[in-house]
Amino acid sequence: MDVLWESQDPLTVRQVSGKLTERDLAHTTVMTVLDRLAKKGFARRERDGRAWRYRAAETREAYVTELMLNALEQTGDRHAALARFARSVSETEAAALRRALEALGQGTPRDGARSAAHADGQSAAREDAGD
Repeated sequence: MDVLWESQDPLTVRQVSGKLTERDLAHTTVMTVLDRLAKKGFARRERDGRAWRYRAAETREAYVTELMLNALEQTGDRHAALARFARSVSETEAAALRRALEALGQGTPRDGARSAAHADGQSAAREDAGD
């Protein structure tokens, strides 16, 4: 998925294989994994002649959001899990969460809040890095 998330354009199996330089994977292995990712909805594919071109179905942030929501569904006490999570994040991440929650309180759509939290987190991280 990292290769698909990092690419602006849809990629063929051969292009994905070429970017997986740290591993010596067979072409058929990469093809099978990409096919499974498409069937599970993580990747989208489109025909390009005889080949398929693959791209991520969602952003990395949307995928992580779904993982977090699925994890919350596993707990018997969502409030306790959220409180514990809030106590475990850094100050920069907590500030991004506060801004996202404030935006929700002002009627901003949820996806907009997620984008704002992500953008705020990135700008705060840049500030911490001295940019």
